[in-house]
Amino acid sequence: MSSKRRKYLIALLLVAIALPASAYAYTKVLGRVGSGTTPAMVAVEQQADKIIVRKAARELQLLRGDEILRTYRIALGGAPIGHKLQEGDQKTPVGDYVIDWRNPRSMAHLSLHISYPNEQDAAKAKEANVSPGGNIMIHGLPNGWGALGAIHHLWDWTDGCVAVTNSEMREIWSLVPNGIPISLYE
Repeated sequence: MSSKRRKYLIALLLVAIALPASAYAYTKVLGRVGSGTTPAMVAVEQQADKIIVRKAARELQLLRGDEILRTYRIALGGAPIGHKLQEGDQKTPVGDYVIDWRNPRSMAHLSLHISYPNEQDAAKAKEANVSPGGNIMIHGLPNGWGALGAIHHLWDWTDGCVAVTNSEMREIWSLVPNGIPISLYE
C-alpha cells in the first residue's frame, strides 16, 4: 500500500471516530444547558383538557372538550409497537395516564412527564422481574439539534418518549397544564 493511500485511510478513520464522538460530546454539553426561557401558559379557557396519542398514525392531538385544538406529527421509541414493559425496551406506553410534572431544563427542548408507570405497569414489570423504567415524556429535540425538526419524525428515535419539534413543544408547553389526562393508543 502506498504511503499516500495509507495516510488517506488513517485520516478517514480518524474522521469516522471523531464525528460521532464530537456529536456525543456536543449533545452532552448542550443537554446540561437546558432549553432557555419557558413560554407562558395561555389563558385557562384556551388550554387543552386532554391529549391523545395515536402511535400507528404517529400523531398527537390536543383537545378541549370534543374540539381538536392542534394535531402534531411525532416520533416515538425505537421499538414502538406494543406496550412498554421494561426499561430499555424503547417502547412507548399504551394506556391512560396524566401529565404530572414538567421539566424546563430537560436534555431535550422542554418536556412534559407522562405518569408511566402506573400501578398496573409496575405490577406487570415486577411479575416479569424487570424494572418498568420511567421518565417517559413529551419533548422537543435534544438541545442543540433543533435544526433537525423538519425531518425528526421520519424515524422513531426516542427511548420510548413522544417527540415533536422545538417550536411545537413550546406551543404544547403553553397549552397543556399539569394534571390533564393523556391516552396513548396503538
